[in-house]
Amino acid sequence: MNLVRAELTKIRTTSTWWIFALISLPLWALTLLINWLQADTLTNGDLGEVPPDQVDTLAAAAHPDALSANLFTTGQFFGLLIVMLLGIIVVTSEFFHQTVTTTFLTSPHRSAVMAAKLAAAALLALLFWVVTTGLNLIAGAAVLNAVGVGTQLDNAAAWEAIGLNGLAYLLWGILGVGLGVLIRSQIGATVTGILLYLGGTIGAAIAISILATRFGDWINDLQLLVPSLASSLMVTGAEIPGNPPRWAGAVVLIGYAVVAGVVGSLTLRRRDIS
Repeated sequence: MNLVRAELTKIRTTSTWWIFALISLPLWALTLLINWLQADTLTNGDLGEVPPDQVDTLAAAAHPDALSANLFTTGQFFGLLIVMLLGIIVVTSEFFHQTVTTTFLTSPHRSAVMAAKLAAAALLALLFWVVTTGLNLIAGAAVLNAVGVGTQLDNAAAWEAIGLNGLAYLLWGILGVGLGVLIRSQIGATVTGILLYLGGTIGAAIAISILATRFGDWINDLQLLVPSLASSLMVTGAEIPGNPPRWAGAVVLIGYAVVAGVVGSLTLRRRDIS
């Protein structure tokens, strides 16, 4: 526990955490506005001419389970990016500020240090999830009530999505630590993480959509191979036609996090820190 407290102190005594918090707030507000407009459009039924192959998908998206899950997990896309970057900084800040030698002289058991960094990143990620979830419950319930489906605070599917969202935050914090160990340059790891997250998400979504049109809906199952798309599937409030079940997204993301943690630990144990 002392090692975990030490890692949390390193973050708390720098400006990193509140800078990320300030970045997260406008991104959350923008996402809330988008989700509000989407919910209003779906519930009003003013969708214009809908292609026959999209009728079932839109009907599922307009279901209260899906609407509440979407609004109560508002900000997930950018939130996961933020906690991944925090996880990266938990590791790379040691190399950036050249304190890693002191850390390992004080605590020579590198596996224990790595475990503390993973735990600290997970706790920071859960803190971000708790704060955004509190905001989402207030704002989301108000939006749902405004569009005529009630607050949905008693909806079990919505609470399941909230819980899975918390798991996604925790796992992305761990993924960030793994990436930070593999690329110890703070700038290099941060830029790589952003490019992989944003570029991978957008590129994979476009590619899967094109391939699904040509080869069939089974191609949509490949979403599970992309971590950011897998985490998005985890909080889908209703089974959207053509998409894998959300539990599959959770299993895949857990697998990625386990691999990142193990590889990171092995790398940190063997790496020359001079």
